[in-house]
Amino acid sequence: MGLPHRAHHAWRTTTVGSVSAALVAGAAFGLAPAAQAAPAAGPSGASATGVRFVDIPGEGGTVLKANVFAPKDAEPGARYPSIVLPTSWAMPQIEYVAQAQKLADDGYVVVSYNSRGFWQSGGEIETAGPKDIADASKVIDWTLANTPADPTKVGMAGVSYGAGISLLAAGHDKRIKAVAALSGWADLIDSIYSGRTQHVQAAALLGGAGALTGRPSAELQQTLKDFLASDLDKEDEMIAWGAKRSPVTHLDRINDNGAAIMLGNAWGDTLFPPNQYAEFYERLTGPKRLEFRPGDHATAEATGLLGLPNDTWTSTRRWFDHHLKGEANGIDKEQPVQLKSRSTGGYEGYPDWKSVGPTRKKIAMAGTTTIRTNVDSGANGGIAILSNALDQFLKIPPTASVPLLPRRYTGVWQSERYASDQRVRGTAKLHTTLTSTKESGTLVAYLYDVGPLGLGKLVSNAPYTFHGKTPGKPFGVDLELFSTAYDVPAGHRLALVVDTVDPLYIEHNPSGAQLTFSSPAADPSYVSVPLREQ
Repeated sequence: MGLPHRAHHAWRTTTVGSVSAALVAGAAFGLAPAAQAAPAAGPSGASATGVRFVDIPGEGGTVLKANVFAPKDAEPGARYPSIVLPTSWAMPQIEYVAQAQKLADDGYVVVSYNSRGFWQSGGEIETAGPKDIADASKVIDWTLANTPADPTKVGMAGVSYGAGISLLAAGHDKRIKAVAALSGWADLIDSIYSGRTQHVQAAALLGGAGALTGRPSAELQQTLKDFLASDLDKEDEMIAWGAKRSPVTHLDRINDNGAAIMLGNAWGDTLFPPNQYAEFYERLTGPKRLEFRPGDHATAEATGLLGLPNDTWTSTRRWFDHHLKGEANGIDKEQPVQLKSRSTGGYEGYPDWKSVGPTRKKIAMAGTTTIRTNVDSGANGGIAILSNALDQFLKIPPTASVPLLPRRYTGVWQSERYASDQRVRGTAKLHTTLTSTKESGTLVAYLYDVGPLGLGKLVSNAPYTFHGKTPGKPFGVDLELFSTAYDVPAGHRLALVVDTVDPLYIEHNPSGAQLTFSSPAADPSYVSVPLREQ
């Protein structure tokens, strides 16, 4: 199946914008190439900050550029817990310097290395493939042989790409006793291909930043090309490629090895949405912790990378202090699921993910509504990284005037005005009956908090794509929106809005297609909203 011309145009436009955003973000963090940004080392290889820059032989002898921090007052013959930090996608080896120094000051040996294929490390970008997993074990080998690291107290952590590699390594190396996986993925396909829909801005960020800062492998280049071209003949092959790189595929091995695993993510992560992390967390059987906060991809950890106070990194240190040092700091006594509300900024603890939204209210999608496709109605999920960062720091989510949305191109169903606050927690679910005039199509569902004047603030969204349907024949649709924690004020209402075009996603609506939503008496349509108990 070829990609429509409009989608090609959207891809080109989005790529430029997203790569520009990635470069701006890199500049903001001061992430210059490692050879230029690294502190000058003295004759012993140690710099004024106590860091050593080293070359570590990875899988197949590939050189991995790394830096080492050790406790300042290390005693001869003493052994210390160690933490290995693979870098994020497109980030150089100095990414974790601030946190590595803090950890070393707290008595850890810390080895951070530039992931294969990026910057000055050798090899090609394997996208958390077998060679990346093998690299992690090679770095542990080197750490135990060349630093005062205790072989019984090894941890791994990372942001984004480093998080995914750490989780995968925990399923392949039994020496890893604790992991902190921040802004990572458990299911790569459910992250950037959820609802069978390509997340085009996410792909643009990853593909563009990888090409600018590293050497993408031929396999990665072909997979990305097939993904963005909507080549259904390659779909099974792409899914298999993603599954091999998904920690959920290796869940049994991760559970068997028994590492203590902490997962942290942002509600609005446009690369790796929170749903897939929550589902993975529920299936872990060892010591575990799940933390969700406002923001977008890696923004919850960002200030910590600059050395500023940061809740995520504080939790990470507490996690390692307990599981590697054996400190009785109470983290194992706390509720293991910790959520920070987008609305109040307060933390809430739960015994498990199932307990987050125990009460559900349904918004009926009554009647029959037909919408035309191929037009952006004005309802959309915003811009990757930027929009949810604005929500995180300024509480300004994407907005739309719900009364003014063109009903020719949007379906709108609203609740009554609520007499009290409605604390949305967890995953809203859409169930409807859909009839299309074409065999393929895409819809995007949005949940809005609508104020008295009709201004809607985005609570959540998710895309859904179908192929191979019989035109004119109804079929059922079940769609999970991205999980969130948001308070709808008294006097407001919730609105479900559906349209067919969003800059975050590639759409598959043939020209002239129409979508009809119906609610049969025997199978009513609705959106089910999870609520925290009042």
